[in-house]
Amino acid sequence: MKILIVDDNNTNLRLLTGMVQKLRDCSPIPFSSPADALAAMPDLEFDVAILDYMMPVYNGVEFLTEMLHFEKYSGVPVIFVTADHEMTTRMDALNAGAIDFLTKPVDFQEFKARVQNIAALAEARRRHAESLQDGPDRSASALREQECEIIQRITLAAGYKDPQAAQQRMRVAAYSEAIARAAGLPETFCRDIRIAAPLFDNTTALASDTSLLKRGKMTEADFRRRTNAGETSEASSSLLQLAAEIGRTYRERFDGQGYPNRLKGTAIPQAGRIVAIASSFDALISERQFKQAWPFEKAADYIHGKANSHFDPALIGAFQAALDDIRTIAFADTVPMGFEAA
Repeated sequence: MKILIVDDNNTNLRLLTGMVQKLRDCSPIPFSSPADALAAMPDLEFDVAILDYMMPVYNGVEFLTEMLHFEKYSGVPVIFVTADHEMTTRMDALNAGAIDFLTKPVDFQEFKARVQNIAALAEARRRHAESLQDGPDRSASALREQECEIIQRITLAAGYKDPQAAQQRMRVAAYSEAIARAAGLPETFCRDIRIAAPLFDNTTALASDTSLLKRGKMTEADFRRRTNAGETSEASSSLLQLAAEIGRTYRERFDGQGYPNRLKGTAIPQAGRIVAIASSFDALISERQFKQAWPFEKAADYIHGKANSHFDPALIGAFQAALDDIRTIAFADTVPMGFEAA
């Protein structure tokens, strides 16, 4: 795994280069001048880019903008290193295409966790793209394994921005599996929704910090921006297609008053209808910066009362039937990912 590092401060450049050299199967491509790095493109080959935000001639955002003029780098994950804690700085970087941040002074353990995770995600995406080109000769089990790895990595990446995010996603996925099973759906679907559902809010790993870590109640505009961003994401495999379908439709309502497309009734895909229940329930029983956690029974009664309006009444019946399993999940110390069942 080749990692581009661009930092005009030679001390920081040496530090970051040394950190990359300590990572397994990773090699650094260091540049102290953003102009020199751009001049070497598009001949440079790298899988991840680590960019200093404050640099002369080209700052990090300007460098990234120029870098993305080369199509070959359009899918490369980019991490910004900055001493600036201002939200506007991070928004500028995220809007330009950054996937994550490291704050100076850089801690090696945090650096290792973030970079290795993102490098593994980039590698999984690369292998998946190559396997799709192999056509029908590629084994279904190998493709599925890569799909699971991509979903796992994106879920873990979300956890680095918000420590509660990964467990929230695991709970929603486990609730969804329990509801699907109580509804009598095929076992393969129950397993698949457990694997795919962690990406129900599938832009959280890349979301702007102002919405992801926003204080106060999220507005409909915030939700719509996330949902529409998920709608434009490309997926070319069964699990990733299911994850994308969930991301597009879990904010729809059974009475047609949801968004983004005002789908109604069974026009909403079944997976979206299930995750709508699971994610809403988890939001109610979870403490947030703007609300206290609801008691389990009160939240369950509220969800039941939204049958026919917000939620599919048949699936509400399955939710009620699965409440014992859901209670166990809700009060577990940790909820594992569902990849073991794959």
